[in-house]
Amino acid sequence: MTDDDVVDLLVRQHERIRSLFTEVENAAPEDKAAAFQRLVRLLAVHETAEEEIVHPYARRKAGHGDDLVDERLAEENAAKDMLTQMERAGVDDPQFAANLATLRKAVVEHAEAEEREEFPTLRRAAGERERHAMALGVKAAEAIAPTHPHAGVETAPKNLLAGPPVAIMDRARDVIRKAMGRA
Repeated sequence: MTDDDVVDLLVRQHERIRSLFTEVENAAPEDKAAAFQRLVRLLAVHETAEEEIVHPYARRKAGHGDDLVDERLAEENAAKDMLTQMERAGVDDPQFAANLATLRKAVVEHAEAEEREEFPTLRRAAGERERHAMALGVKAAEAIAPTHPHAGVETAPKNLLAGPPVAIMDRARDVIRKAMGRA
């Protein structure tokens, strides 16, 4: 597996997301907030890139692409809602552990559905060069993606319109929080 193939890149990110869930669950209380923010950031940029690059391709190329992508987008929206609520409540919220377990289950099921239903379409329909170009597109999208979840912005046009200003605000907020000593 390499980061030069979009499917390999995304599968590797799915593995990293699973690992971050474990890291958050096992983190010492003083490290939990920072670990959770790493998870939030990776989920936010990963989903944005999939929404901009992968889902539009799957929508066009899969036999039942509209239904397939619409299911994934609904899952992503629900996860973004939950992630936003958890981020607002913070890691000290009494429901954090239970919410994290619920979120983990939903995110893992979502990743498995992509790997089972969407990624094989990418492997079949896209040649090596096209998958390489899509990997570059995913990396570029992630570089300018918002760093926090924003439910309701799950399509490529919405991401392209709202994403850059939201990403600037997210990244500025991240810098301010870091400067103030709050992860």
